[in-house]
Amino acid sequence: MNVSGIVVKTAPEKMTVVMKSMRDSGLCEIHFHDELGKIIVTIEGETISEEMMKMKTLQSMPDVLSADLAYSYSENEMQEALKQIKNAVAVPEMLKTDISSSDEHGTDH
Repeated sequence: MNVSGIVVKTAPEKMTVVMKSMRDSGLCEIHFHDELGKIIVTIEGETISEEMMKMKTLQSMPDVLSADLAYSYSENEMQEALKQIKNAVAVPEMLKTDISSSDEHGTDH
């Protein structure tokens, strides 16, 4: 599952109409809006392609000036990162070296 945060921009006087269109579309969930015409939404998709299709559909809606990606989360990417962390060496070998037996120039006494 992929989740992305999108900032949608519209003219302030079109806010109500655009928000209704977005709600009716079922493409996104609205989380916040301000009086300047910014609307914060999230979209979800099984694939990045599905999310891109949803974002392009939002961009093409009447009275939408822009819809830009602000944040993206991919469950698969997170799982892969967690695997790498789990399999990583806790303390790299270079950090296990005792430097007390070397002088400041890195030579042994």
